[in-house]
Amino acid sequence: MLAKSALVAVDGLSAELQLRSGTIGPQVVDIGSLYKQTQMFTYDPGFTSTASCESSITYIDGDAGVLLHRGYPIEQLAEHGDFLEVCYLLLYGELPTKARKADFDYRVARHTMVHEQMPRFFSGFRRDAHPMAVMCGCVGALSAFYHHSTDITDPHQRMVASLRMIAKMPTLAAMAYKYHVGQPFVYPQNDLDYASNFLRMCFAVPCEDYVVNPVLSRAMDRIFILHADHEQNASTSTVRLAGSSGANPFACIAAGIACLWGPAHGGANEAALNMLTEIGTVDRIPEFIARAKDKNDPFRLMGFGHRVYKNYDPRARIMQKTMYEVLEATGQRDEPLMRIAIVLEKIALNDPYFIEKKLYPNVDFYSGITLRALGFPTTMFTVLFALARTVGWVAQWNEMIEDPQQRIGRPRQLYIGEPLRDYLPISKR
Repeated sequence: MLAKSALVAVDGLSAELQLRSGTIGPQVVDIGSLYKQTQMFTYDPGFTSTASCESSITYIDGDAGVLLHRGYPIEQLAEHGDFLEVCYLLLYGELPTKARKADFDYRVARHTMVHEQMPRFFSGFRRDAHPMAVMCGCVGALSAFYHHSTDITDPHQRMVASLRMIAKMPTLAAMAYKYHVGQPFVYPQNDLDYASNFLRMCFAVPCEDYVVNPVLSRAMDRIFILHADHEQNASTSTVRLAGSSGANPFACIAAGIACLWGPAHGGANEAALNMLTEIGTVDRIPEFIARAKDKNDPFRLMGFGHRVYKNYDPRARIMQKTMYEVLEATGQRDEPLMRIAIVLEKIALNDPYFIEKKLYPNVDFYSGITLRALGFPTTMFTVLFALARTVGWVAQWNEMIEDPQQRIGRPRQLYIGEPLRDYLPISKR
């Protein structure tokens, strides 16, 4: 929806730029014609002030601490829904009816197996390979097995590819974990729900029965919901950028996984857990608070603050509740890191320094403790993030493909290298 325009004038050149308004949120200046009118670009490192696309999937108000998926608050989805219901919502724009939910669950369940040649890929990796390295390779390799769902111009093939990615990611993630710990792969079981099936594939062994604890299954499902999508973050932008070239969906998701692997993105929960371990005991918290305030000390409070949220991350409260439930169900209610986290959060939320800098707890602050209590090593934390975020990547990829304004991504640059100069023969250099 177009609103009034903005006038930009520099050195006698001017441009009248349209202002665009979304459903909610601030207006944006459409700079698409800026270069044509003024021969100038904008300079925005990290694209922190630039909207790269239109989207109707996720909305974040960082100042108010609001996260909406298709208009629904994350708190309501995590409390009342399940992960596959959220997947349906992100993909199709509305919550499913009972019949459509049953059909969607059935279709996902029937795509959980991977090609029987896929396990051979794993034997080519070292046993001590990071599971994210394995995931990058195996997800990208899916395009070598499913040729009939890589035509991005065919809506049916896009739908099939989307379902395949959502269904097969838990299987591949569980296989990466099993290979990492030296245990045999466990096939998916179609009569289990999404989270229970994943936990069974991770922790069952052939020599004894495995019964999924419903409390842990619900906690895993809620963790997936909390990480399903988060607007135009680095990995989602990577998926869209890769997809803008016409790359197949499996390659695009592999690109997203590679981006997520970065410690500044998907590795934050592991960093927060390591920080709590470093603090060690509650009585040492004041020492680390003082270090966090010292500009000359490299120590930083991990799990506090966020690139977008300048308020309490709405996902953090849900994750805290989930942590309590998991620790209770696993007999770890006296977990020392939990006590450190609770006290540290209380101090930080009442300290003028952290309040002024808007350093509130984010979802990563409690997720590391929770995932470890579920039985996962830290090397699997980012894999679980990628598993959950796959539906967001797929939904964003589909939206981009169907966008009539979609063009291949091609950011500009501010060149600061040498000006024009002539080549000299090597004898004269």
